[in-house]
Amino acid sequence: MFNALVVKKNEDGKTNAAVEQIGLDDLPAGDVTVAVEYSTVNYKDGLCIGPGGGLVRNYPHVPGIDFAGTVEASDDARYKAGDKVVLTGWRVGEAHWGGYSQKARVKADWLVPLPSGLDTRQAMAVGTAGFTAMLAVMALEDHGIKDGPVLVTGAAGGVGSVATAILAQLGHEVAAVTGRPETADYLTSLGATQIVAREELNETVKRPLEGEVWGGCVDAVGGEMLARLLGQIKYGGSVAAVGLAGGAGLPATVIPFLLRGVNLLGIDSVMQPYENRLRAWERIAKDLPMDKLEAMVHPAVLSDLPGLGRDILKGQVKGRVVVDVNA
Repeated sequence: MFNALVVKKNEDGKTNAAVEQIGLDDLPAGDVTVAVEYSTVNYKDGLCIGPGGGLVRNYPHVPGIDFAGTVEASDDARYKAGDKVVLTGWRVGEAHWGGYSQKARVKADWLVPLPSGLDTRQAMAVGTAGFTAMLAVMALEDHGIKDGPVLVTGAAGGVGSVATAILAQLGHEVAAVTGRPETADYLTSLGATQIVAREELNETVKRPLEGEVWGGCVDAVGGEMLARLLGQIKYGGSVAAVGLAGGAGLPATVIPFLLRGVNLLGIDSVMQPYENRLRAWERIAKDLPMDKLEAMVHPAVLSDLPGLGRDILKGQVKGRVVVDVNA
């Protein structure tokens, strides 16, 4: 038997999350059984833990949309007992039981070998948020980052924090957008050279084109903010959009795309091909400064998760929360 955070639905339709003991026979089917060491807390985890159930359709359920650990048993020749692995995406923690458990069973295709230079704790300090941030940076690079500051919205969150650190490490000037003035020192420590108040970009779009300001953007917010900043991207520049915290609507026109050649790049971390996942994790091991990564980390254990799930939905979680599932 081993510990897991199990979410169950009550007769009144509300859910309840608590740490329970479960066994291997309780785990869903899969090719590889992993002894989980660390997981993280992301916005989707908050939705899965929350009283409304969010993204979960079948109960009981074990949330946790990513994890890193050691292979315990494998029916797939690509992995053997003792291999270190990391998993992000594939709706783990939503449609399939996830990382808030001391053991997990998943399809081999969903895993990636842990790259040299990262341990399992560091991998989850990066987690899905950092993995998504690296995908966004790679997309900007593939389309050519223009001269000038690269804007990062939602910069104090998980994706934004890692994107800020990576871009700064790569030598880019980074303008970090935040609605919390108290995070300015934190963002500066990650390498941001300019702090932009969220209110400056939250105004309703009045003109489809403004002055060319940003050489590129990692946008983790969407909505009105994305519409506003599209008109400020330099000619031929790109926006890698990774989040919908500001809403799924886009109250913009086609003018930035037609007259300024702006590229809007959608980043989906859920079902990335194996080659892209491996490339992103290898880039993370190479280009993400571990001292800055450590500054983002807040430790947690399984019993902390119900409260942390509520906090992240309220926007009260800064940086990266790493869950030691064995503590």
